[in-house]
Amino acid sequence: MPSADVPLLCPVCSSPLEHREAEGARQPSLVCRNGHSFDAARQGYFNLLVGKGSPFEPDSAAMVASRFNFLGDGHYRPMEQALAAAVVPNLPAEGAVVLDSGTGTGHYLREILEAAAAAGRQSSAIGLDISKFALRRAARLNPEAVNLVWDIWQPLPVESNSVDAVTVVFAPRNPAEFARVLRPTGALLVVAPRSGHLAELAEVTGMLGIEEGKDERLAAAMAGHFEAESTLDVDIALELSRAAAADLAFMGPAGHHLDRDRIAARLEDTPEPVAAQAKFRLFVFRPTTRMPRNDLATIPRQHP
Repeated sequence: MPSADVPLLCPVCSSPLEHREAEGARQPSLVCRNGHSFDAARQGYFNLLVGKGSPFEPDSAAMVASRFNFLGDGHYRPMEQALAAAVVPNLPAEGAVVLDSGTGTGHYLREILEAAAAAGRQSSAIGLDISKFALRRAARLNPEAVNLVWDIWQPLPVESNSVDAVTVVFAPRNPAEFARVLRPTGALLVVAPRSGHLAELAEVTGMLGIEEGKDERLAAAMAGHFEAESTLDVDIALELSRAAAADLAFMGPAGHHLDRDRIAARLEDTPEPVAAQAKFRLFVFRPTTRMPRNDLATIPRQHP
């Protein structure tokens, strides 16, 4: 059951949202004082998108299934552990709030919550993603978190100065909003691929390559809102079955323009285990500006 202490705002009127338990046959709901109500889906997540929704294409059910299988088998566990180890020191012993932006299947947030508990940190969590298929998985993996369908480019339905850590793993970034919701002592942690990430697999499967200058573009996007505090490189030598390699290729951006069966066909002649090198960079940023108001209506829409 999600924590009742998460600092959420109504996407319609910006009033605080309260978590209400299920009554009779109804699902739990998020309700504001003006009567706007959002019932949980039967899988446990909430959809807060109103109006026209989002123009961005969410990950499909098939892409999410591949990601769930791959991450569930622990192939990226060293990255999950490194991220959790960087997050936990930023959490107070009580009342900590973690916002996982682009939570996907919830595997990274799961590792963070378990590490926080092991360190004696009492934490609440919010998971945001545009894909309802991903949130179905995330809500089962992290039932104590509030998992929300949301467009990251819109003002976040989260109170200002209320979050201790924002995590972004291979997901879009909205620096102005992340700075607004973070507490002055909070941290933004971003995981991005480095040059050469999965290059061996990309050559065979048709995955998108890593563009040069990503670090510089990230720093430019953060300027005015965050200062870089540290970076950590994490390399993982992968030895995969052809099925796991196909899942890895399909679960990312390539899944929007390649069919998994086509990827698998390209791997048919590749001997097992399929070797690849995962290359990550974990950035820790600190906020430099504050937005004191928590009224969503006053915050301009962010664009990619």
